[in-house]
Amino acid sequence: MVREPSVVGVVGLGALGERLLHMLCGAGHNVVGVEQQLDVLAQVDQRMKATEAVRGPGGDCTLTNDTAALCRADLVIEAATEDLGTKTDVLRRLDSVCFDHTVLVSTTASLSLTRLAVASGRPSRTLGLRFLGPPAPDSVVEPVRTAMSDDDAVDALHRLLPTIGLDRAVLGPVPSRDATALVYAFLNRAVSLVDDGYVSHEAIDTALRLGCGLPRGPLEMLDELGVDGVHSALLELRDRTGDDTFRPAPLLTSMVRAGALGRKAGRGIYRYDDLGNRLGVQRPVEHDDEAVGIGTVGIFGSGTMARGITEVMTTAGLRAVVVTRTGEKAAELSEAVDASLTRSVHRGRIDGERRRTALDLLVVSDEPDMLSGCDLVIEAVAEDSAVKHAVFERLGSVCRPGAVLATTTSSLSVIACAEASGRPGDVLGLHFFNPAPVMGLVEVVRTTRTREEVRARGHALCRRLGKTPVECGDRTGFIVNRLLFPYLADAIRLLERHDVGIEETDSAVQKGFGFPIGPFALLDTIGLDVSLAILRSLHRAFPEPDFEPPQLLEQLVMQGCLGRKSSHGFHRTPKRWL
Repeated sequence: MVREPSVVGVVGLGALGERLLHMLCGAGHNVVGVEQQLDVLAQVDQRMKATEAVRGPGGDCTLTNDTAALCRADLVIEAATEDLGTKTDVLRRLDSVCFDHTVLVSTTASLSLTRLAVASGRPSRTLGLRFLGPPAPDSVVEPVRTAMSDDDAVDALHRLLPTIGLDRAVLGPVPSRDATALVYAFLNRAVSLVDDGYVSHEAIDTALRLGCGLPRGPLEMLDELGVDGVHSALLELRDRTGDDTFRPAPLLTSMVRAGALGRKAGRGIYRYDDLGNRLGVQRPVEHDDEAVGIGTVGIFGSGTMARGITEVMTTAGLRAVVVTRTGEKAAELSEAVDASLTRSVHRGRIDGERRRTALDLLVVSDEPDMLSGCDLVIEAVAEDSAVKHAVFERLGSVCRPGAVLATTTSSLSVIACAEASGRPGDVLGLHFFNPAPVMGLVEVVRTTRTREEVRARGHALCRRLGKTPVECGDRTGFIVNRLLFPYLADAIRLLERHDVGIEETDSAVQKGFGFPIGPFALLDTIGLDVSLAILRSLHRAFPEPDFEPPQLLEQLVMQGCLGRKSSHGFHRTPKRWL
């Protein structure tokens, strides 16, 4: 008969252990939390009391630095530092004080569970829990057993997990290891971007949440995981692989030395109150008066991005003048926008009246002089320097004085476009994300020559469109692509190093870290040819190994394996899905 745990213990109240403590207590379990560091114990006690004051009473919770208090526990979760000696010592002490029937559960992410189980002194009753991201209600965890595990011990653990809102999933040791390496390198690069002063931590997190659909920005995730834990894992990865990608950013090391360990310490990248809520969340300063002068927006181009931006403008009530290369392209764009608006009506996104109004606001022509009366003109042509420079030369002479000129480039120099226009103070970047009608982020790129009024009008337009503007400097890749594509390249390089289960790795990133899509599926969605072009552009600007296009990606593109659009990429996509 399976025994219901009447008392659950948690040893080690770092980021993972404290989160489990809150979940267990909130679910009504009687819990004993053990932590050797008295200052950490005091902080956890303060946060537990503050949480109970808001949430109401849960199960009984005893906090102590004495492992002997676990003598009455039926199941104990070990969440100590990821070190073989430390974990072995904790498990042996637990074996000496706990009932014979007590189940011991290690949260090791990289050590041999079998080795720990044998070292514990009770190999049949020592199990594992594999977490990749911070535990939270509805997140997933993998219960791990060894060949020696008793079935009733496994059943006891399985019965506990749903009571605290955790879902069981199969992640696998190798996919979990690879997913952790990919994500931790991604977090490390985000810290480096803050460290070099390019952009603020709030901007990075906002951009990655909106641009990539992440549930938390990378720096928010770092604070949740624990700065010290991520720092230790990066050092271990660097020692094991010899790859400097995993060398911790200097800011990360400084934070560990200063005790800024993340949410659990009340400060990390962000600061937190006693309940663990972020303090000092900055709100954008609104300058809606800057949008008053924007009534007519010009769009130069006819491709997917030009069509999407046109739809966004007209559905927001702005007159859109679109200039294409030929009359045929103009007709195609009109038809495409009409069809997209019709689909939006069918899907309930807009009503029929709004569709008709949007179409009435649309003017399409193949005459660039039609842009002369526009208040702001957006270039949305091919991602080719020569093509964009030629467009800006024309815009500089055609557009009225004072009109704002914007480029949608995702990887090229904004200042080069600005100089080509002959009026660099009027130029900025407005990097919309595809599909423009759906995605909420616009990277607003200022150059050293962009006038303050122009920058402010770019922000105001984004807000008028219902988008979130995130400002950054004119640097190849800006924020999202600068962080996203090295992460995707890392995933491809895994395939070059060893046999990787593509679907399993995608699943581990999704389930373990809460990403909306795994790296290989994302590459297929973006397009392998597009990904290669962006990586080449990044590598020209930053000739570092992180940005070098993997040879395997080059080969796949040469063979016509472009992802979903060709039905062949890292995953095979049946054409009926396209």
